[in-house]
Amino acid sequence: MGVMDWIKRGVGELMIARPDEAKGYVVWKHPDPTIPMKSQLTVESDERCVFFRDGKIVATLGPGRHTLDSANLPFLSNLIDSFTGGRVLIAEVFFVSVREFTGIKFGGKIGNVEDPKSGVPVETMVHGEFAFRVSSPEALVVGLVGMGRSEPDPIGPWMREQVLKVIRDRIAELIVRNKWPLLDVTSGAYTEELEKSVLEGIVGHVSSYGLLIPRLGNFVIAINEEDRANLKRLYTDAAYLRAVGGVDNFQRFAAGKAMMGAGEGMAKGGGEGGGGSGLLGGAGLGVGLGMAQMMMGAAAQQANPTAQAAAAGAAGAAAAGAAGGAAGAAGAPPVGTAKFCAGCGAPLAPDARFCGQCGRKRDA
Repeated sequence: MGVMDWIKRGVGELMIARPDEAKGYVVWKHPDPTIPMKSQLTVESDERCVFFRDGKIVATLGPGRHTLDSANLPFLSNLIDSFTGGRVLIAEVFFVSVREFTGIKFGGKIGNVEDPKSGVPVETMVHGEFAFRVSSPEALVVGLVGMGRSEPDPIGPWMREQVLKVIRDRIAELIVRNKWPLLDVTSGAYTEELEKSVLEGIVGHVSSYGLLIPRLGNFVIAINEEDRANLKRLYTDAAYLRAVGGVDNFQRFAAGKAMMGAGEGMAKGGGEGGGGSGLLGGAGLGVGLGMAQMMMGAAAQQANPTAQAAAAGAAGAAAAGAAGGAAGAAGAPPVGTAKFCAGCGAPLAPDARFCGQCGRKRDA
């Protein structure tokens, strides 16, 4: 070894600091546990330096340039190696960044969350960013990173899992407890409340490791477009349900919608290429409309019994008008001469005494 090599090695041993290429690490361990006495230790303003000996924390130094001499730093007397005549300190030195690390991305599935407004479970996702910082360098090294690493433990990925775990629990709980419609949640209406709850919930998962998550960023809860469209349709149906007597009348409401669909099918002659006549089509649409109105009218009558006569009249008029108009257009008897069942609105044969659909006796 030449003189210059010896000088360079000696200067390097006397200057201890985190190298530039390791400035982005949360934790960086000085590679050499033997430190010459009177070495110059530089601790940046955004980091702390933790000394360990025999697996125990000895001391933590803050920002500044420190001369490693027991006369200046009494704790160093516990680190002196007696076999070197007091010229060398034996210690494991960890540099820990305490600045805030931002822009840590996370995302994943929350799972099936039941929409309180429709009662339908919907696959829900979340993505965003969070920031974290170290609140206790000693707890981080001992509890999470470990003593045997010369490079930082993957703290970011571990924290992503903790954030996502809390979000899964908190979002589902808040939506169900507060009855927040899922479409409102995904539009960002409750972002502030959700963020506050998640930040409160994450404390218990990371604080014991000397970590703190002060804020979330670009916090988005999402569902796919197909589920969004389905929920919109269900919300529209819910508005109709309120008009016909509430959720208890869902089956009647659904049956009414089905009858309207059947009437439309009859109007088209059973589908494209079905060969249905105009008379059958007009009558079918009238029957379907009349039946749908009667089914929904019956539900409304439970909520308001006095509406019975009006609902029955509206159903009969709708069916008679549509079918009568179709019959007149096809050369059938004039409008108003056809007879329909007063119970279900189905057309009656001229000589029939009972309705072929519901069995009701024909009115005189």
